[in-house]
Amino acid sequence: MRVIGAEDKGWLKAGLLAVLAMLGPVPLQAAEDDPWEGFNRAVFRFNDTVDTYTLKPLAQGYQKVTPTFIEDGIGNVFNNLGDVVVMTNDLLQGKMRDAGIDASRILFNTTFGLLGFFDVATHMGLYRNDEDFGQTLGAWGLGSGPYVVLPLLGPSSVRDAFGRVPDAYLQPYPYMDDVSARNLMRGVDVVDTRAELLSAEKMISGDRYVFVRNAYLQNREFRVKDGEVEDDF
Repeated sequence: MRVIGAEDKGWLKAGLLAVLAMLGPVPLQAAEDDPWEGFNRAVFRFNDTVDTYTLKPLAQGYQKVTPTFIEDGIGNVFNNLGDVVVMTNDLLQGKMRDAGIDASRILFNTTFGLLGFFDVATHMGLYRNDEDFGQTLGAWGLGSGPYVVLPLLGPSSVRDAFGRVPDAYLQPYPYMDDVSARNLMRGVDVVDTRAELLSAEKMISGDRYVFVRNAYLQNREFRVKDGEVEDDF
């Protein structure tokens, strides 16, 4: 499945990229999808407060002082790192053709694209796929379980929350011994991700919690089933 944009890197991105993937109005999900709504709303408010007073101002400042060319390049670098996660989950799902495409993307972007700063692979017709371990578990037949909002990480499901763990070990962070360098890299990743989503916030309307929840759940179903979702609305 091909997608536009970067791989999910954090709580706000997970929610708002789901919104970007919507082809029409976001339908209401059944109440049984969110049995922990009271807890989830409290965590959502906490995340929203953190974003309002820290991440969003940082992202706005970053976007204001960073030339578009540089900002795009930084995003491409993190996308290139994320392609390792995608390729691995392609293999776990038996999608050998997609795995080959993602392996080629990593090779070409890391070499000719100067460690991924330039996305030369896309210009060669090698488009990004979109897989993670939560999707892999779904492809193996595991249901999503209840919706849950994770502190700082945002919208998820029980299945997708557990799926974050193996994906994390496919990122460079666990293998970086230099704590300051690791924290700097994580910080840039988060702020760059948040900056990408500043314009997407305008798409949220009504009850922010309900909007993000419904968009996330519908988008995850779409992604797990590779777009083969019946339209019941």
